[in-house]
Amino acid sequence: MSTYREIVGKKIKKVSSDPSSGTDGEMWYNTATGTLRGLAFIEAWASGGNMVTPRSNMAGFGDSAALVCAGGVSTGPADYTHVEEYNGIGWSTVTGIPAGRYNCTGAGTLTAGLNIGGKTPPAASSDVVSEYDGTNWTTGGAYPIAIEGTYSNGTQTAAIASGGRNPTVQSVANIYNGSSWTATGALPAARLQGASCGTTAASVNFGGTQGPSPSNTAGTDKFNGSTWSAGENLPAARYYGAAAGTQTSAIVYGGGIPAKTATAFKYDGTNFSSAPSLGTARYSAASGSLGNTLGTAIGAGGYTAPGRSGSTEEFNSSTNVITAAAWAAGGNLGTARAYVTGAGLQTAAIVVAGYNGGVVSNVEEYNGASWSEENNLGTSRYNVATLGVQTAAFACGGRTPPPDTGSTTVESYNGSSWTAAPSLNSARTYLAGVGTTTAGLVAMGANPRSTASNLAEEYNGSSWSAVNTNGTTRRTVGAGGIQTSALYFGGSPTPAATEEYDGTNWTAGGNLGTGRYFTSGSSNAPGNSSVFAIGGNTGSSTGATEGYDGTSWSTRPSLGTARHALAGAGTASAALAAGGNAPPWSNATEEFTPESTTANIKDFTTS
Repeated sequence: MSTYREIVGKKIKKVSSDPSSGTDGEMWYNTATGTLRGLAFIEAWASGGNMVTPRSNMAGFGDSAALVCAGGVSTGPADYTHVEEYNGIGWSTVTGIPAGRYNCTGAGTLTAGLNIGGKTPPAASSDVVSEYDGTNWTTGGAYPIAIEGTYSNGTQTAAIASGGRNPTVQSVANIYNGSSWTATGALPAARLQGASCGTTAASVNFGGTQGPSPSNTAGTDKFNGSTWSAGENLPAARYYGAAAGTQTSAIVYGGGIPAKTATAFKYDGTNFSSAPSLGTARYSAASGSLGNTLGTAIGAGGYTAPGRSGSTEEFNSSTNVITAAAWAAGGNLGTARAYVTGAGLQTAAIVVAGYNGGVVSNVEEYNGASWSEENNLGTSRYNVATLGVQTAAFACGGRTPPPDTGSTTVESYNGSSWTAAPSLNSARTYLAGVGTTTAGLVAMGANPRSTASNLAEEYNGSSWSAVNTNGTTRRTVGAGGIQTSALYFGGSPTPAATEEYDGTNWTAGGNLGTGRYFTSGSSNAPGNSSVFAIGGNTGSSTGATEGYDGTSWSTRPSLGTARHALAGAGTASAALAAGGNAPPWSNATEEFTPESTTANIKDFTTS
């Protein structure tokens, strides 16, 4: 019998405490507990960022680190052209498909993908093939017949599509070389609306509905590069499922049997075995069609009955436990309020003023667990701009009705009390601030509150001075960053607009995926490439959260409590949200924790 050293190439170490991480296959003996320990494999689904627009019946291509979802259906025709990209954390809206459709399928990667066929009601199935280069769509070689609901996988220059409907269920199969399609052997039986993975040399189709009178099937079909043959049956018939991997190492998940299911199975080319179930039962979800490994499996969107989902799940097969990014409840504010602003860090924050039927001058500090009441503002007002940290903050501008006008008042906080500071040059309310009490920036706002402003001012430690105005006139904006690398976003009347400030000039940034006003930002972000947009109003309160990477926004987990006119603080990796209008006035606090991984350490026995 082989020894551990002969198999792995190293001895079992003796340690007095477990290492925080290790190499796959490494084992050790813990002398303190008298146990043999090591890294154990774990398989599970973990939540990713929600899609911007929940939908189903879309084409997917790429993998769990870089996925494109194109077309589909949710609430109306706009969904047929809608395209989103996933960066492994969140989703962002990108260039739409010129020929919008649903029941289309995909192949390839995020920078070299295909969208094949589909349907746009009331038109019949389409033969249109669209190619994507990571930025733009162009028309590729038309499919030999108009088709929808095909099985497809492979790459942009070596893709295979089979089955589908036109208008009857088909058994045809074709291979794409990057410009045109060539017929290959037909499927053993006509079918559509199943899952597929692999390559043009070794492809496999799972389940679907089988014609000529479509009914769910458990059948599989295998392609060896020239011919198709019937494979082993799935443990349960299903349609509109998803798959990832290769012909000899695949995972099949979700689908309808006929009700939506969360079950999943692994396939080794001959046998099926149980795999962890999805967290959300669904069918018609998008998955990456790129033949690769089990670790690239992803399920996005889909039909969850009675509605469509925007949730994303990724399959983890490793020695690490993944804890998904999430907002979690923190200690409640002492005074519920909206139109409140914040500054500081998640574990050392301050919230200032607000409104809950009357003006609130209260100031509270957060220590990462609970809020404490501090000295009130000297001048009663709300809708102020705050900037700085818990022990050195400014409260700038704002209003106290009546009158319906903004203020130039600025007060400085030292962690205990408020004192008068140099006034703004321009009176405003609904403005936003970033930076510190020695290098601050306030911009936009309103005076009176029914108007909007493009004014900006910088503070140098002793006085405020007017600087270049921003390109869009707005109020009720969110902001984050520092004086020389700031980001202002959302607001009214252009709720999706984003502008970046470099200390001198304003330039347009990527639009928010969810346009909103009365939003808030992670105020202590170290620059404009790590800012959160938190909550806001889209016509009603939203909990949508997005992160900015210096170019574009992508989704993050939503707040547990949808709200607007809330206080934001912290950074993108440790953000804080407090108060707001839910409605009514809220005292809820939520803390954001990013995705994390920890070693899956287990005890082993000897025999």
